Amino acid sequence: MTDLDNYKQQLREFYGSRTTYDHEKDTRHPLEAKLLIEFVGLHSGQKVLDVATGTGLVAIPAAEKVGSDGSVIGIDMTPGMLHQARQKIAAANLQNIELIEVDAEYFNFSDSSFDVVFCCEAIVLFPDIIAILKKWYRFLKPGGFVAFTCPPENAIMASLHQRICARVLGVSLPHILEPLGTPEKCRNLLERAGFRDIEIKIEPSGRYRQLRDSRLSETVIKINLKGNPLLSTLSPEQLNQLQVEYKAEIEKLATDRGIWEDTTKFFVRARK
Repeated sequence: MTDLDNYKQQLREFYGSRTTYDHEKDTRHPLEAKLLIEFVGLHSGQKVLDVATGTGLVAIPAAEKVGSDGSVIGIDMTPGMLHQARQKIAAANLQNIELIEVDAEYFNFSDSSFDVVFCCEAIVLFPDIIAILKKWYRFLKPGGFVAFTCPPENAIMASLHQRICARVLGVSLPHILEPLGTPEKCRNLLERAGFRDIEIKIEPSGRYRQLRDSRLSETVIKINLKGNPLLSTLSPEQLNQLQVEYKAEIEKLATDRGIWEDTTKFFVRARK
């Protein structure tokens, strides 16, 4: 199995284990989906693709917006999340939405198939972001919109993860948030993919989070560093040192209210 295969398997397991994703403590997932849909403004009769649809937080309200004359396709490679989405679709009795279990990186639709392509929270997970943007550009009808959310490059304790890895490995590894981590980077990638009329809205947010323990999940660090090949060669001693470094950093940041976590998001849309 290649490093890329391992990375994707870790993604499936990590998201597949989140059986209460919609209701996780302090979650902003439903609100973020709602704001992204509003940012685009859907109309009756439109055809929508929701990439990395997860539990259907975008796909389901989008299907309600486009109505019986429109349609929504949601794609995701995580069976557990799709199961949750199907339960919600059945409860809402929606007939204009289809879910497909597939790796979006390798799945194709005909050119000019959709009015809107959404990707809420997940675009940073793709190994080759410019390639996936170019693919979505092809899927869109002329004048259609791509719309996605992503965090700034310093959010969700990204710098802490980089810092401790640099100490243990002796080299700074690129973080998953870096490619789209500033409005300028978002704009540059979209322009390279052919998009125009780019609009980026920043929604500041943050929270104090209580950590149940001071251990760093090996899966989380591997996802945050996008399965970098160096991570597959970590020795038990290095893994232990990561935990020591992480605990020391966490103790510096801890307050009576918990650890402050920046959850700011960019809301991005662009037209073909």
